[in-house]
Amino acid sequence: MRQFSGKRLLVATHNAGKLDEMRALLAPLGITCVGAAELDLPEPEETETTFVGNARIKAHAAARATGLPALADDSGIEVDGLGGAPGVYTADWAQTPSGRDFVQAMTRTWDELEAVSAPFPRRARFRSTLVLAWPDGHDEVFEGKCEGQLVWPMRGAQGHGYDPMFLPEGHGATFAEMDRVLKNQISHRADAFAKLMQSLGD
Repeated sequence: MRQFSGKRLLVATHNAGKLDEMRALLAPLGITCVGAAELDLPEPEETETTFVGNARIKAHAAARATGLPALADDSGIEVDGLGGAPGVYTADWAQTPSGRDFVQAMTRTWDELEAVSAPFPRRARFRSTLVLAWPDGHDEVFEGKCEGQLVWPMRGAQGHGYDPMFLPEGHGATFAEMDRVLKNQISHRADAFAKLMQSLGD
């Protein structure tokens, strides 16, 4: 496994909430993160049908464009009652002509569960796949998940994405009600990051 030993890492995301989470997770290691949007990098088209495929597209595009090692995350929510949907298409379900609307996406998800009379608890999991890519084309992959269930109506104003309807296993608060520090300890991204840590050199 190749180790990353720098102190400045390019995070290949234009999602401010995701960048904030990554900054918080990497700050204790003394690693400063810069986002793709801050460098005016274009968002590559995500054409793969897997989380790892799309994370690779984003990480390698950023690494090639800047000559820097780049970290990309592709994540989403899998709902058992919908056969694993929206999965890799989580962000697509939120897409509107004026940007992403996750209230719309969450409403659609619950409406579809109601339409099929999905049993309770309505099990779901967040998945996160991290790809750390170097300009020479090498990459390392780290995968994480967080099990839980969906609740309705939406609860909480913290976080982003599907956080207001996701109740992580063993907890009484949704991700959107939860203190950010706690969320960053138990989330799907935290699980993937725990595996990433072994590739971060001293």
